[in-house]
Amino acid sequence: MDTSAVVDGQPTRAAFRVVRGLIGVYVALSAVTLAAVVVLRNHHSMVTTPVWVRTSIVVASALLMASFAARAARGSQRAFLRLRLVSGIMVVAIVVIIAIPGSFPVWLKIEQGLCGLVLIGVVAVVNGKHLRSVFAAR
Repeated sequence: MDTSAVVDGQPTRAAFRVVRGLIGVYVALSAVTLAAVVVLRNHHSMVTTPVWVRTSIVVASALLMASFAARAARGSQRAFLRLRLVSGIMVVAIVVIIAIPGSFPVWLKIEQGLCGLVLIGVVAVVNGKHLRSVFAAR
């Protein structure tokens, strides 16, 4: 059974507004990128099988993070933990994708870099002292 934290107070609501806003940007970037992959599917130098796989994973993770953020904002400790884990894992995965030469087209690495910058904001807020203390106190 999921133990819920009481998520009340202006600082907590403000922190979750920031998190949900950043995740909204991540969802939008991810969806636009997947749409671009669909449109460019016949340009095999730009859209490879790994690009299809990566963009699909990114959209799925973005939607999961949005769900986790919504549930965490309502007090779910498990959702908060999942949000912390998935956002951190995705930042690490993005760093790896950008760092490995030739693994993905440059346009996707740029898009992933933008996603990474957005997710660093999420990671900073959800791992910040305030939200961690709200959920640790329960």
